[in-house]
Amino acid sequence: MHERERLTKKAEALIASVYLAGTNTRRVKRALYGLFQRAVGKDVVSRAWRKVKVDWDAWCARNLADEDIVRLILDGTVIKTRLDRKATNILALAAIGVHRDGQKVLLSIMNMGGESKAAWGQFLADLDARGLKRPEFVIIDGAPGLEAALVALWGEDLAVQRCTVHKHRNLLGHAPRTMHDELTEDYRDMIYADTAVEVEKRRKAFLRKWRLKCKAVADSLEEAGDRLFTFKRLDPSQWKSARTTNAIERLNEEFRRRVKTQTVLPCAETVPMLLWALMASGQIQMRKVDGWETLDQPIEPITLDLVA
Repeated sequence: MHERERLTKKAEALIASVYLAGTNTRRVKRALYGLFQRAVGKDVVSRAWRKVKVDWDAWCARNLADEDIVRLILDGTVIKTRLDRKATNILALAAIGVHRDGQKVLLSIMNMGGESKAAWGQFLADLDARGLKRPEFVIIDGAPGLEAALVALWGEDLAVQRCTVHKHRNLLGHAPRTMHDELTEDYRDMIYADTAVEVEKRRKAFLRKWRLKCKAVADSLEEAGDRLFTFKRLDPSQWKSARTTNAIERLNEEFRRRVKTQTVLPCAETVPMLLWALMASGQIQMRKVDGWETLDQPIEPITLDLVA
């Protein structure tokens, strides 16, 4: 291999890894010059990015039939970036799967423009068309459009968990600020109780208290229904990882941290591609979920314990 060819391949790899890590074009060119003691042409940069785009398209179209997914995490996440030199919020829909061995994996991320039933329906239909099997347990952010789309695809009997962090934010939005500390303490006492029996006991106590103290808070908790407490049907070792969609929010945090030096992104579609690339290049790694050792245990059936 000629020296020029070796330089070009090395430069391509460096451009992809350094630029995706959040370093802007000027810094990339400076780093390349220091490494190779010469300027690197625009054709090298363009070729590197064409390869990233080809790999991204292949990832988006890959077959999911062989993915042994037992748990699915779905959420819409708002990513703040700059397009055409203007601050912009991009709402991306994301799906993280959990393999039977507990390892998390990014399955899909798309810019759908919103969280309507139609948007989520299209997002889920893409996963279904690529062979994703019906998961045993799904964690969602609580968006009505997502719940409706899930029921339409996989039926009413799907085990669905509403994110407890999202619901906490909803409850705070219904209460005066002076009540926030008390509300948070009561909510956490309920959600983080040690046993399923204790969770239900504190759920009833929470509703009795807040119906009198601030009815809007009690109404909001009742709106979520039993889907806020589906985690109780799992082995307690899984509760921590099964209660929230935090895994997707952490991806957003990593994205914001790594692309903050970018001046402008070329288009909205660059946002999900960059998030994927951070995963594909190993710059963001996801660990196994807590309680993965018990993922093979069957989910307990629904118990008819009506809340007074």
